Amino acid sequence: MSHRLTSLRAALRESPGVLRLAIVRFAGQFGDGMFQAALSGAILFNPERQTDPIDIAAGFAVLLLPYSLIGPYAGALLDRWDRRSVLLVANVVRAILIAVASVGLLAGIGAKPLLLLALAVVGISRFVLAGVSASLPRVLAQEWLVPMNSVFATVASGCAGVGAAASVAVIGLVGAGDAASAAAVAVSGIGSIVGALLATRFVPRVLGPDLGAAAGPSTVRAIATGLRTGATAVWRSAHVSAAMIGIGTHRIVFGVNTLIMVLVLRETATGGSELSNGLVGFGVAITATASGMLVAAVVAPLLIPRLGRPRTVVVGLLTATVVQLTLVTPIAIAETGAALEHAHRLLLVGAFLFGLAGQTIKLTGDATMQIDIDDDRRGQVFALQDTVFNIAFVLAIAVTALLIPADGRSLPIVLACAAIYLAGIAAIAVRSRLTV
Repeated sequence: MSHRLTSLRAALRESPGVLRLAIVRFAGQFGDGMFQAALSGAILFNPERQTDPIDIAAGFAVLLLPYSLIGPYAGALLDRWDRRSVLLVANVVRAILIAVASVGLLAGIGAKPLLLLALAVVGISRFVLAGVSASLPRVLAQEWLVPMNSVFATVASGCAGVGAAASVAVIGLVGAGDAASAAAVAVSGIGSIVGALLATRFVPRVLGPDLGAAAGPSTVRAIATGLRTGATAVWRSAHVSAAMIGIGTHRIVFGVNTLIMVLVLRETATGGSELSNGLVGFGVAITATASGMLVAAVVAPLLIPRLGRPRTVVVGLLTATVVQLTLVTPIAIAETGAALEHAHRLLLVGAFLFGLAGQTIKLTGDATMQIDIDDDRRGQVFALQDTVFNIAFVLAIAVTALLIPADGRSLPIVLACAAIYLAGIAAIAVRSRLTV
């Protein structure tokens, strides 16, 4: 282990671009965590704005679906344009839009224009993340991709969790309402500014793609065929297909559980313990999930070499199934008093374990795509992954919003989620047999 750590340090010293790329991601996700938590304060837990499950689902749809639909096509740009320029321009534009959103909150703009601004910010953030993931193999040897993905993705998730906690702290200091959310949104722009400054330190084209890629078919044609190209590349690799199925399956259930968590926290905001109250409870849940993601940084590099990538995805899904049945079910059947408080604590433990299982699946998927997909298709595949990631999440919330009661407690929905995990495992098994 000590020899491997020494070798990793040597690899990092020889490639300073890795650390610079990491900080671009960490700063961006810290800002994203602050921004999204501030929006939660402004929309979900703000006494000035009342939202029901349908409104919450609509908000997530506006935030995530538009970019998800164009992501595979925009991903073609990551395989055409200088990725260094993409990171620079995207961070600058994101910082400007965050400033506009902050001013808009202070001016008391309505939910629709606020969501449109949030849509643009979240879309750019996803584009930046895809760009960083596609760029990593250009500055790091393949043998280090799995452990470095663990470090990148997990520390970045931790940064998002810290950002969310910082947002909750700012809102707590300033007070409830749009003004407090505006202050938190404004501070979140720091992450974009840092990312833009660091992007200027890269030499043009060092992050790819090669000039030969830009000399191929026209950019317009590359964009138009982005979805088909990315999907074809995924299907040709059984390992990438398994990873994509695992990611999509987990995001479906994670979407359902996110809505359950929001509704349960809103229900307990006037009668639960301090840690169960509204936005504070939501911050605790985010922190628990982020903590599980941090542990995944240690677990994933140990599991992947021993089990192989498809089996690691299956282990993650099996773990999540057990968590769903044992730690989420109690919140659906608890009545009142001590039983409800205990069920809520179990739900927070479940958030930690979902973070662990989900991040292990995601890390396995990132490594698989970076290893098995050629550089001239990698941007499109990562953009397609974002599409699967977001559409699965939003559709799950939308369907659940139509069925779930206002207090978020429904045993059939919780059990259906466990069945979805098992269906994902079965789909991976079928896909693997097709290649045997």
